[in-house]
Amino acid sequence: MIATIQYNSKKLQIDLSLPIDISIPLRASESNVNAWYIDAPVIEPVKDGERVVSVEEGACVNFNNISFNPHAHGTHTECVGHITKKVHSVNKNLKQFFFLAEVITVAPEKLNDDFVISKKQLRFAIGNKKRDAIIIRTIPNTKEKLTAQYSHTNPPYLLEDAATYLREKDVKHVLVDMPSVDKEKDECALLAHSAFWNTKGKIRLDATITEFIFVPNTVEDGMYFLNLQIAPFENDASPSKPVLYKIMS
Repeated sequence: MIATIQYNSKKLQIDLSLPIDISIPLRASESNVNAWYIDAPVIEPVKDGERVVSVEEGACVNFNNISFNPHAHGTHTECVGHITKKVHSVNKNLKQFFFLAEVITVAPEKLNDDFVISKKQLRFAIGNKKRDAIIIRTIPNTKEKLTAQYSHTNPPYLLEDAATYLREKDVKHVLVDMPSVDKEKDECALLAHSAFWNTKGKIRLDATITEFIFVPNTVEDGMYFLNLQIAPFENDASPSKPVLYKIMS
């Protein structure tokens, strides 16, 4: 199923039958990816007294409650409401879902006791390209990212100048395979979040940050169309399913 997309002055083709899912699914398991010091997600049948609403337990349907945190338990997309006193909903501010994107691979650099992604690295990887979205895959890139327990591990993060660079290039959507664009323990400085959303100036309400993605090694760096799918939660963040489509021409 081939779609032709008019993007500015170019016509680009993608095959809608060949999606590349870069989300991490949420599972009710201790091995579910996790961060921010909370327990694993829970998916369990509704209980009405001694009655368990599960087909296995004799009910006619499965009827599960799900308890999870979008920031801690898997791929999620967040808006500036994540760090502002005023409530902003990602569901109300993300109004378009197809974007021209660039996948880049970056090896975080050592800085004191941290591993970081700098402006210099992003400038080298992106160059003069103009993209709506930048998808950052870090190396090493192993399947351990699908089950990693990140609490108290000080994962890699973006330096403030890297986030500012993305904002100044008018990148509206940044996607990373880390639990956060900021340092795990930074005394609530949130420098990269703040710089990307421009909280000290005109806030970028239509810009999003997606964390906890996983880009398989079979996906080459380069240009793709991104379909950024979110669940319609009226919240600062929502579970999301970013899907890539390789550009054919």
